[in-house]
Order: sequence, then C-alpha cells, then structure tokens
Amino acid sequence: MGEVARTGWDRSVWDASWRPWVMLRTPVAWRAVAQAPLAFGFGLFWFVGLATAGLLSLALSALWIGLVMLVALMLAWRAGAMLERRVLLATFGLRIPDPYRPLPSGRNVFAKVRALLADPATWKDLIYLGLLLPIAMVEIIVWVLCWSVVGLLVLAPVLAMQGQGLQFVIGPVSVLVEDPVSGLWVTLVGLVLLVPALYVTRVMALAHALWAQLLLGASSAQEENAELRARAERLRASRARGVDAVEAERRRIERDLHDGAQQQLLAVAMDIGRARAKLDTDPDAARALIEQAHAGAKEAIAELRNLARGIYPAILTDRGLDAALSGLAARAAVPVEVGVELAERPPAAVESIAYFVVAEALTNVSKYANATSAAVKVAREGPWVVVEISDDGVGGAETEPGGGLAGLADRAATIDGILTVNSPPGGPTVIRADLPCDW
Repeated sequence: MGEVARTGWDRSVWDASWRPWVMLRTPVAWRAVAQAPLAFGFGLFWFVGLATAGLLSLALSALWIGLVMLVALMLAWRAGAMLERRVLLATFGLRIPDPYRPLPSGRNVFAKVRALLADPATWKDLIYLGLLLPIAMVEIIVWVLCWSVVGLLVLAPVLAMQGQGLQFVIGPVSVLVEDPVSGLWVTLVGLVLLVPALYVTRVMALAHALWAQLLLGASSAQEENAELRARAERLRASRARGVDAVEAERRRIERDLHDGAQQQLLAVAMDIGRARAKLDTDPDAARALIEQAHAGAKEAIAELRNLARGIYPAILTDRGLDAALSGLAARAAVPVEVGVELAERPPAAVESIAYFVVAEALTNVSKYANATSAAVKVAREGPWVVVEISDDGVGGAETEPGGGLAGLADRAATIDGILTVNSPPGGPTVIRADLPCDW
C-alpha cells in the first residue's frame, strides 16, 4: 500500500470563512449538507453487507470456501475504507493517507493474508464501517430536522399554490398560509434559518471527519516513523543526486580545462619555444612571438579566473552574499533589485547554494522570461535562509529533469533544502529556495 504521510486538513478547502454572508458562497459549506445523507447511505450499505457476508462466511468456515469469503470480505472492507478516505478528502479537505503496512513481496498468499490480519489498520477499518450506520442515523435525524423545517418555510408560497393551506407554528405564533403572497414572509424566515442550518450541518460534518480521522488515520507513532522513513529516503535520493551533480561538475571542469586553458597554455609554450629558436637569428620575429605568448598567457589567466569563479566566486568568500548578489544583479540583462536581510553570515554551503540559485534564475530571466525587471530577496526565517527571485516575465518555467532548475533543486537538497517554482503561464515567476542553516 502507499507510503504513510501525515494526516491533515487541506486548509484551502476547509478553512473557508465562518461568517454567514461569506459561508453562503462557500462550496465546502454546501458540501457539508450532503455529508449526513451520504454517510447514512454508506453506513446502511456496509452494515447490511458486513452482517450478511460475515455471517455467511462464518457459517461456511468449516469449508475452504468460507475462509476464502472471509479474506475477500476483509479486502472489501479495506477497499471501502480507502473509498471513505477519498470521499473525506473531496468533500471536507481532510487528507487521510492509507495507513496500511506494506505486504510481503513474492507470491506467498498465506504470508500476505497473515500480514493483513496482523495490520491494526485492517481492524480499525472494520470498527469504523461497523459504527458508521448508528452514528449516521443520529446525523440524519438532526439533518432531517434542520432541513425539513428550512425547506418547508422557504417553499411555503410554492406549496400554497397547490391549493392547500399550510399552518406553521413558530414559537408561540401560529400562521396559516393560504396563498403565495401571504407565504412570502414565511419564506423570509426560512432564508434566515438557512444560516443556522448550515452551521449545524457544518459542525456535524467536522465532528464526523474528526472521528474518521481517529479510526481511519495512522497512529502518531506510525506517522512519525513514516515521516522519518520519508525524510531518510529524500535525503538518500538528494545525496545521490548531489554526488551525480558533483561528478558532472568535475567532468565539466575537466573539459573546460582541456579545451580552454590547457590549449592556450600549450600555444604559449609553443610560441616561447619558437621565439627562443629565433632569438639569435631573427630578434624581431622572436619579439613578436614573445608578445603573442604574453597575450596568450593573459587569456589563459582570464580563462582560469572565470573557471574558478564558476566553482566558487571569490567575492562570495571575501565580502559575503550581499556583495556577490549585487555583482550578479549588475551583470544581469534587466534591472534587478537586491535586498539581503541577514544579521550574520550563514554557513558557506548555504551561501554558495544561494548564490548559484540566484545566478541560474537571473540567467533564465535574461534568456527566456522576456521580463523588464526582477527582484532578489534574501532573509532569515527561523532556522531557514529564504532566497526568493521574482520577475515580471511571461512565466512557464518548469523544473524539467536535466534542466538548470532541476539541478538547483538537487543542489539545495544536498543540505535538505527545498526549491519551489511558481511560474504560471503569463507570469509572474517566483523561485524560492528554503535553505536550512543546521543540517
């Protein structure tokens, strides 16, 4: 089964405003209205299904077919619990990952069945589905009381058009509605009561979801273990990608040295050798060759300086991140506003990754974004150094495998950092790197 992740609310779905005038326009509030009938239907189905199939399987358990039916029933109720988790996510934004232990590999059916029986989540699913009907019955009674009253009041004019008089008793007041016009103010009362009905059903849906989270979710120990396993896996993968990136960088440096500075130094050595051979016989030609060698040596030095800057810029070591990023901004193709708010210098690895994230992002801005301006912000947020690069370009940036942004994500992951790219078509683009100062 899938990896266990931490249970939690999807805040963008559930945390809609509870203010009445906003809640009436909130989809999640109206989804909560459907919760009680839906739960009652599911509960009735599973109560009848589990009772019927369970009794039949136990009656036939003396035969092998009964045992097969019990295993099939167990798989069925696990599938039902999985469906219930998906329904809770779609309706209430409650994310409950499947908490099941992984099944043994291989083709040993008996080992898999033993694993299913030993998994506590299997029996928690059964308890949830078995209790779903009695709990849903209480919910449906409350639901009917709320919405039948609201429905009758709101539809009073329509019902009066059928030629039947309606008598409503609201507190000490008794009202007889004989025609649509006299029922309009009753409809107004029903619209006012719509808000309390929404509150009741929404609170009831929240209580149901919390109960489902208790039984269908993983225990705190399972969540912690799964989170540790997931983090260890992410770190292992990031370290592997980091090693690959270092190896690729080593090959690039080797290639640049071979194709650039090495060839230039070889040309310098040949010019000096030719000049030495002509020094006595043709001093003017020897002088020209020495000048050519001198120019080649300066070009080789510049090539080596640029190569060293690509490995680790000297200005970053000497003057820190603010000066290094200002230098990148000065060389950018568009105006770049730089803001660095750090009380003290972060570790060298964090500075290096922040520098190269900004360098790659500004290079992409120059090549692809069609932007007119960009901004770089670096700040400390708790234990993190947050680097954010934004531009007003056309957007559409993606972290494609093998691309520059993917390489930056791998570089950040080597210290357990996170790189996120938000670049919708049409822009703007925001690249954010969260880099821990302790790892």
